[in-house]
Amino acid sequence: MVQLRAVTKSFGGSSPAVLDVSFHLRKGEFAFLTGASGAGKTTILKLVHMLHKPSSGEVRVSRYSSTRIRRRDLPELRRRVGYIFQDFRLLENLTAEENIAFALQVTGIPRAKIGPRVQRLLNQVGLAARAGALPRELSGGEQQRVAVARALANDPLVLLADEPTGNLDERASAGVFSLFQRINASGTSVLMATHDASLLRQHRDVRVIELEDGRLVFDSVAGTAA
Repeated sequence: MVQLRAVTKSFGGSSPAVLDVSFHLRKGEFAFLTGASGAGKTTILKLVHMLHKPSSGEVRVSRYSSTRIRRRDLPELRRRVGYIFQDFRLLENLTAEENIAFALQVTGIPRAKIGPRVQRLLNQVGLAARAGALPRELSGGEQQRVAVARALANDPLVLLADEPTGNLDERASAGVFSLFQRINASGTSVLMATHDASLLRQHRDVRVIELEDGRLVFDSVAGTAA
């Protein structure tokens, strides 16, 4: 599903943001991507989303390869890879349902199909009753749920989440994580970046991929340091 092979990414600084990282996230798998701030977690997610290309090595997502993908194929890839940001990035002048609908409109979904799909997604994330609320009228946890629904709008193969519970209280964090578990149980692969040690302790059954200074230092699938 997602495979990194000896991936290095430099941005012109003295040391690479990611250095010689390799791992394979299989279809339907859930994994935490962890490490301190600056360890390279967000860079890895952006490489998988192909917002960045590796300086060396290869990123594969399903049938797409960073070494061969054409610019015109990037929109199709990104429809298959949902991306959730820590700061939600909702459009403040649009309601919850309009934020989700917008994600469908820009991909050319016929208007007649948008309404029913938006309602399905709102139900999926438990926000049907808040469909007409603006972002400022929603709690942090509710805003994150809208962001999750928006990322799911095009039925992605894999869901990337960048510190999705970082701005939430404990109760809201638990609710959002439970939502990710249900999404994963439906067959969607999930790669969730987090530095929340308590979350890792609570969910020891979830694979952990740990980065340090851009290097992969631990993968619990192998059970040993990389």
